[in-house]
Amino acid sequence: MTNNEITPFQIAVPQSDLDDLRNRLQRTRWTDELPGAGWERGVPASYLRDLAGYWAEKFDWRAQESMLNAYPQFTTVIDGQRLHFLHIRSARTDATPLLLVHGWPGSVLDFLDLIEPLTAPGAGEPAFHLVIPSVPGFGFSGPITETGWTDTRIAAAFAELMARLDYDRYGVQGGDIGAFIGPALGRVDAEHVIGIHANALVTFPTGDPADMAALTETEQERLKAMKNFQDDMSAYMQLQGTRPQTIAHALADSPTGQLAWIVEKYKEWTDAAKDLPEDAVDRDRLLATVSIYWFTDTARSVANSYYERFHDASMWAPKPPATVPTGVAVFTTADYAIRRFAEKAHNITHWSEFYQGGHFPALEVPDLLTGDIREFFKSLSTDD
Repeated sequence: MTNNEITPFQIAVPQSDLDDLRNRLQRTRWTDELPGAGWERGVPASYLRDLAGYWAEKFDWRAQESMLNAYPQFTTVIDGQRLHFLHIRSARTDATPLLLVHGWPGSVLDFLDLIEPLTAPGAGEPAFHLVIPSVPGFGFSGPITETGWTDTRIAAAFAELMARLDYDRYGVQGGDIGAFIGPALGRVDAEHVIGIHANALVTFPTGDPADMAALTETEQERLKAMKNFQDDMSAYMQLQGTRPQTIAHALADSPTGQLAWIVEKYKEWTDAAKDLPEDAVDRDRLLATVSIYWFTDTARSVANSYYERFHDASMWAPKPPATVPTGVAVFTTADYAIRRFAEKAHNITHWSEFYQGGHFPALEVPDLLTGDIREFFKSLSTDD
């Protein structure tokens, strides 16, 4: 493959890998649990045993594989790294190119329910050509083969991808780490990015006493929730951000361990009104995502992305406010964005707050996310 070649791609997990997964799941050495602990100390063994049993005996990977393969997929090499992406063009001639960037623990699967409404909308709604990449190091864009894949480097690779597809002007949408990569794209490719839409945007207190005094009751609650996350829910981030190789050994060897590592986040970060992860996100979609992490053996390079973020001095260095118009959607759980803080770093032109959904709105409330993407890009002119 030459450095500029774009090659059609189809997912085809070997049957031997499916057999190995089932065998490993069946041979799990289960831990016990303290009576009455629930989810407070992590994923309950009883819950995980049931979910792993479903994964081994009832989950149909081939059906998920076929569903993904129904969409045009491609790979190309950018900056020495294979990059996998879906590319779905709208039939509308006035469609806007839109790059959709997933987070962790996510994949291109996150956006499947957005494809039809964004590419083939009803009358009066904007249409989009969609480019949905696997983030370098994740899924079929992994594993990475060298250090240094910071968010800025990933953003530059995505800018090159959009240029390679002949998209001169395009929008970006992303959540979680996609909400870091999207704004980074707005800085490295500002002349081509028309707007950035983000959910789960991380905002930090400015330290300005006037800002703190002006916080609303809701914003104060978000700050408290963010502190609780840092104090009681961020162990995964500290491990991946400081010792990615160590945690990777456990995750790469045990599918049950990989399942627990990921499903905990679907419990903690989805809408708090939902009791179990599968009440918020379809169980097969969840397991398909975990399966992608497992089959692509990307535990190490995924964890490494946190290490790069933690150790990238340029990312945290003071910089001028961004200029690209930015829209933000705030959902209920694990979303701590505060507008007055966001405005110090981003050119906020659109802000929406929703009272359902959580950290994974593309999976939990795709209709709300789709509507907000439309409203944001409607407000922008692509003619300048």
